[in-house]
Amino acid sequence: MNLIIESDWKNYLSSEFEQSYFKKLLALLEKQKAENTVIYPASELVFNAFEKCRYDTLKVIIVGQDPYHNPNEAMGMSFSVPKHIRIPPSLLNIFKEIKTQYGFELPKHGDLTSWAQQGVLLLNSVLTVEKNKPSSHRNLGWEIFSDHVIQYISESKEHLVFLLWGNAAKAKKTQIDISKHLILECAHPSPLARGAFFGNNHFILCNEFLKNKNLNEIDWQII
Repeated sequence: MNLIIESDWKNYLSSEFEQSYFKKLLALLEKQKAENTVIYPASELVFNAFEKCRYDTLKVIIVGQDPYHNPNEAMGMSFSVPKHIRIPPSLLNIFKEIKTQYGFELPKHGDLTSWAQQGVLLLNSVLTVEKNKPSSHRNLGWEIFSDHVIQYISESKEHLVFLLWGNAAKAKKTQIDISKHLILECAHPSPLARGAFFGNNHFILCNEFLKNKNLNEIDWQII
């Protein structure tokens, strides 16, 4: 697998790749590829969240579940899709909540790269998936990896905001030092949550926290 990682994450993540659980995970992925199993995202995009959001700019972490499993959707960042792809229902609900809070018009696309470039780490709990098989790579080792990443940034940083939407994301709470960071929890934005995501006010609360810590707020508007 082609591991592309922004340089200021590399010292930590490279050591994680040497762990036995990760070597087993990598071997399983390579075996599936050898069997012509289609895996998303493309190998060069698996760590795209780290490439687009530099460690030294990190302010916000949005934890997702696993990548989109339909062709051409997954781009290695939770909830984000390339500009030419139809906006998925969960992301559309995120945009609707932002519109409620800020009045922004709904975006024409779902590429969240502009968030990542401002310091938002769009981290899935599980970083790969088989084509048309949601949650197919659960319990292969990715959950350990994302746990370790969250624990690492919780310990090494301060004044971060963690947005935990849905049970998979909320399970990461145990890795976060609540004395240093803000945790905002609510239901998953999926339509399956029957609207429980709406009204959370997370985007405003996140920016209020950053402002109070003399940090630049996130511009949530997608152009």
